[in-house]
Amino acid sequence: MTQTEAGTGTGRRVSEARERLLRTAGQLFYAEGIHTVGVDRLVTESKVTNATFYRHFRSKEDLAVAYIASVDQAIRTQIGSLTAAGTTPDGILRGIGASLVEQIRSPGYRGCAFLNAAAEFPDPDHPVHRAIVRHREWFLQTITGLFAEITVAQADHAGQHFVMLRDGAMSSGHLGDPVLTGETLLRGIDGLLRIHAARGLDEHAAPAPGPAATVTDIQCAPPSE
Repeated sequence: MTQTEAGTGTGRRVSEARERLLRTAGQLFYAEGIHTVGVDRLVTESKVTNATFYRHFRSKEDLAVAYIASVDQAIRTQIGSLTAAGTTPDGILRGIGASLVEQIRSPGYRGCAFLNAAAEFPDPDHPVHRAIVRHREWFLQTITGLFAEITVAQADHAGQHFVMLRDGAMSSGHLGDPVLTGETLLRGIDGLLRIHAARGLDEHAAPAPGPAATVTDIQCAPPSE
Protein backbone atom coordinates (compact mmCIF):
# COMPACT_ATOMS: atom_id res chain seq x y z
CA MET A 1 0.00 0.00 0.00
CA THR A 2 1.32 3.43 -0.85
CA GLN A 3 0.42 7.00 -0.15
CA THR A 4 1.15 10.27 -1.95
CA GLU A 5 3.80 12.28 -0.18
CA ALA A 6 2.00 15.11 1.57
CA GLY A 7 2.82 18.72 0.91
CA THR A 8 5.35 18.28 -1.86
CA GLY A 9 3.13 18.75 -4.88
CA THR A 10 5.31 16.27 -6.74
CA GLY A 11 2.91 13.35 -6.71
CA ARG A 12 5.84 11.16 -5.62
CA ARG A 13 4.59 8.10 -3.85
CA VAL A 14 6.13 6.93 -0.62
CA SER A 15 5.78 3.35 0.58
CA GLU A 16 4.09 3.13 3.95
CA ALA A 17 6.03 -0.07 4.60
CA ARG A 18 9.32 1.73 3.96
CA GLU A 19 8.37 4.55 6.28
CA ARG A 20 7.33 2.05 8.93
CA LEU A 21 10.62 0.19 8.59
CA LEU A 22 12.58 3.43 8.85
CA ARG A 23 10.58 4.61 11.86
CA THR A 24 11.03 1.26 13.65
CA ALA A 25 14.72 1.15 12.80
CA GLY A 26 15.18 4.67 14.13
CA GLN A 27 13.66 3.74 17.48
CA LEU A 28 15.56 0.46 17.84
CA PHE A 29 18.90 1.61 16.43
CA TYR A 30 18.94 4.63 18.73
CA ALA A 31 17.83 2.75 21.85
CA GLU A 32 19.87 -0.42 21.43
CA GLY A 33 22.53 0.14 18.78
CA ILE A 34 22.62 -0.71 15.09
CA HIS A 35 24.68 -3.89 15.36
CA THR A 36 22.45 -5.29 18.12
CA VAL A 37 19.21 -5.19 16.10
CA GLY A 38 18.79 -7.85 13.43
CA VAL A 39 16.72 -7.86 10.25
CA ASP A 40 14.30 -10.46 11.64
CA ARG A 41 13.40 -8.19 14.53
CA LEU A 42 13.06 -5.16 12.28
CA VAL A 43 10.72 -7.12 9.99
CA THR A 44 8.64 -8.43 12.90
CA GLU A 45 8.25 -5.10 14.71
CA SER A 46 7.56 -3.23 11.47
CA LYS A 47 4.91 -5.82 10.52
CA VAL A 48 6.32 -6.38 7.04
CA THR A 49 7.72 -9.39 5.22
CA ASN A 50 11.35 -10.15 4.45
CA ALA A 51 10.57 -9.61 0.78
CA THR A 52 9.22 -6.15 1.58
CA PHE A 53 12.32 -5.31 3.61
CA TYR A 54 14.70 -6.23 0.79
CA ARG A 55 12.52 -4.50 -1.78
CA HIS A 56 13.24 -1.19 -0.04
CA PHE A 57 16.67 -1.79 1.49
CA ARG A 58 19.43 -3.96 0.06
CA SER A 59 20.77 -4.69 3.54
CA LYS A 60 20.54 -3.64 7.16
CA GLU A 61 23.49 -1.32 6.56
CA ASP A 62 21.52 0.33 3.76
CA LEU A 63 18.72 0.89 6.28
CA ALA A 64 21.26 2.24 8.77
CA VAL A 65 22.40 4.84 6.21
CA ALA A 66 18.75 5.83 5.69
CA TYR A 67 18.34 6.12 9.46
CA ILE A 68 21.32 8.49 9.73
CA ALA A 69 19.97 10.48 6.76
CA SER A 70 16.56 10.82 8.46
CA VAL A 71 18.11 12.24 11.64
CA ASP A 72 20.24 14.57 9.52
CA GLN A 73 17.15 15.79 7.64
CA ALA A 74 15.25 16.42 10.88
CA ILE A 75 18.04 18.70 12.11
CA ARG A 76 18.28 20.50 8.77
CA THR A 77 14.52 21.08 8.87
CA GLN A 78 14.66 22.40 12.41
CA ILE A 79 17.42 24.89 11.65
CA GLY A 80 15.76 25.80 8.36
CA SER A 81 12.53 26.67 10.15
CA LEU A 82 14.40 29.02 12.49
CA THR A 83 16.06 30.68 9.50
CA ALA A 84 12.78 30.98 7.59
CA ALA A 85 11.17 32.64 10.60
CA GLY A 86 13.69 35.49 10.34
CA THR A 87 15.39 34.60 13.61
CA THR A 88 18.68 36.41 14.19
CA PRO A 89 21.91 34.36 13.96
CA ASP A 90 22.45 34.48 17.72
CA GLY A 91 18.79 33.57 18.22
CA ILE A 92 19.21 30.52 15.98
CA LEU A 93 22.32 29.43 17.88
CA ARG A 94 20.52 29.84 21.19
CA GLY A 95 17.53 27.99 19.74
CA ILE A 96 19.75 25.08 18.75
CA GLY A 97 21.13 25.04 22.29
CA ALA A 98 17.64 25.06 23.80
CA SER A 99 16.64 22.17 21.54
CA LEU A 100 19.70 20.20 22.65
CA VAL A 101 18.80 20.77 26.29
CA GLU A 102 15.27 19.52 25.62
CA GLN A 103 16.68 16.37 23.99
CA ILE A 104 19.17 15.73 26.78
CA ARG A 105 16.44 15.94 29.42
CA SER A 106 13.92 13.81 27.52
CA PRO A 107 13.00 10.24 28.57
CA GLY A 108 14.93 7.57 26.70
CA TYR A 109 17.81 9.88 25.82
CA ARG A 110 21.02 7.91 25.26
CA GLY A 111 23.40 10.34 23.61
CA CYS A 112 24.03 11.65 20.11
CA ALA A 113 22.74 9.38 17.35
CA PHE A 114 25.68 10.31 15.13
CA LEU A 115 28.40 9.77 17.74
CA ASN A 116 26.81 6.48 18.79
CA ALA A 117 26.71 5.26 15.20
CA ALA A 118 30.27 6.44 14.56
CA ALA A 119 31.45 4.26 17.45
CA GLU A 120 29.79 1.27 15.79
CA PHE A 121 31.17 2.06 12.33
CA PRO A 122 34.72 3.40 12.80
CA ASP A 123 35.87 2.55 9.25
CA PRO A 124 36.03 5.93 7.43
CA ASP A 125 35.15 4.21 4.15
CA HIS A 126 31.97 2.60 5.44
CA PRO A 127 28.75 4.16 4.03
CA VAL A 128 27.33 4.74 7.53
CA HIS A 129 30.52 6.49 8.66
CA ARG A 130 30.55 8.62 5.52
CA ALA A 131 26.92 9.64 6.12
CA ILE A 132 27.85 10.73 9.64
CA VAL A 133 30.81 12.76 8.38
CA ARG A 134 28.62 14.47 5.75
CA HIS A 135 26.18 15.52 8.45
CA ARG A 136 28.91 16.83 10.73
CA GLU A 137 30.56 18.77 7.91
CA TRP A 138 27.22 20.39 7.06
CA PHE A 139 26.48 21.14 10.73
CA LEU A 140 29.88 22.74 11.34
CA GLN A 141 29.58 24.77 8.14
CA THR A 142 26.10 25.94 9.12
CA ILE A 143 27.12 26.90 12.66
CA THR A 144 30.25 28.67 11.42
CA GLY A 145 28.14 30.59 8.91
CA LEU A 146 25.86 31.80 11.69
CA PHE A 147 28.82 33.05 13.71
CA ALA A 148 30.20 34.72 10.58
CA GLU A 149 26.91 36.64 10.25
CA ILE A 150 27.56 38.07 13.71
CA THR A 151 31.17 38.87 12.83
CA VAL A 152 33.63 37.16 10.53
CA ALA A 153 36.47 37.55 13.03
CA GLN A 154 37.45 34.04 14.18
CA ALA A 155 34.10 32.61 13.08
CA ASP A 156 35.82 29.31 12.28
CA HIS A 157 37.06 29.02 15.85
CA ALA A 158 33.65 29.92 17.27
CA GLY A 159 31.98 27.31 15.07
CA GLN A 160 34.39 24.62 16.19
CA HIS A 161 33.92 25.68 19.81
CA PHE A 162 30.13 25.44 19.50
CA VAL A 163 30.28 21.97 17.98
CA MET A 164 32.64 20.79 20.72
CA LEU A 165 30.25 22.18 23.35
CA ARG A 166 27.44 20.33 21.63
CA ASP A 167 29.35 17.04 21.44
CA GLY A 168 30.39 17.23 25.07
CA ALA A 169 26.89 18.03 26.27
CA MET A 170 25.32 15.23 24.25
CA SER A 171 27.70 12.73 25.86
CA SER A 172 27.64 14.21 29.35
CA GLY A 173 23.84 14.40 29.34
CA HIS A 174 23.68 10.65 28.81
CA LEU A 175 26.40 9.67 31.27
CA GLY A 176 25.89 12.33 33.93
CA ASP A 177 23.30 14.75 35.29
CA PRO A 178 21.14 15.91 32.34
CA VAL A 179 19.84 18.98 34.17
CA LEU A 180 23.30 20.22 35.14
CA THR A 181 24.59 19.39 31.65
CA GLY A 182 21.85 21.45 30.02
CA GLU A 183 22.51 24.43 32.26
CA THR A 184 26.24 24.22 31.58
CA LEU A 185 25.67 24.01 27.84
CA LEU A 186 23.47 27.12 27.81
CA ARG A 187 26.00 29.07 29.88
CA GLY A 188 28.74 27.98 27.53
CA ILE A 189 26.80 29.09 24.45
CA ASP A 190 25.95 32.41 26.08
CA GLY A 191 29.59 33.06 26.94
CA LEU A 192 30.75 32.04 23.47
CA LEU A 193 28.25 34.40 21.84
CA ARG A 194 29.23 37.33 24.08
CA ILE A 195 32.92 36.84 23.36
CA HIS A 196 32.33 36.43 19.64
CA ALA A 197 30.09 39.51 19.44
CA ALA A 198 32.81 41.53 21.18
CA ARG A 199 35.20 40.58 18.38
CA GLY A 200 32.96 42.48 16.01
CA LEU A 201 33.51 45.64 18.04
CA ASP A 202 37.21 45.05 18.58
CA GLU A 203 39.08 42.07 17.19
CA HIS A 204 41.47 42.39 20.10
CA ALA A 205 38.79 42.44 22.80
CA ALA A 206 39.50 38.88 23.85
CA PRO A 207 42.87 38.40 25.61
CA ALA A 208 45.49 36.38 23.81
CA PRO A 209 45.67 32.84 25.13
CA GLY A 210 48.63 31.93 27.29
CA PRO A 211 50.88 28.93 26.73
CA ALA A 212 49.23 25.57 27.28
CA ALA A 213 50.46 23.37 30.09
CA THR A 214 51.83 19.97 29.09
CA VAL A 215 50.07 16.99 30.67
CA THR A 216 51.20 13.43 30.01
CA ASP A 217 50.07 9.87 30.74
CA ILE A 218 46.33 10.57 30.44
CA GLN A 219 44.82 7.60 28.58
CA CYS A 220 41.36 7.87 26.99
CA ALA A 221 41.68 4.72 24.89
CA PRO A 222 42.89 1.15 25.51
CA PRO A 223 46.71 0.92 25.36
CA SER A 224 48.11 -0.36 22.11
CA GLU A 225 49.92 -3.68 22.17
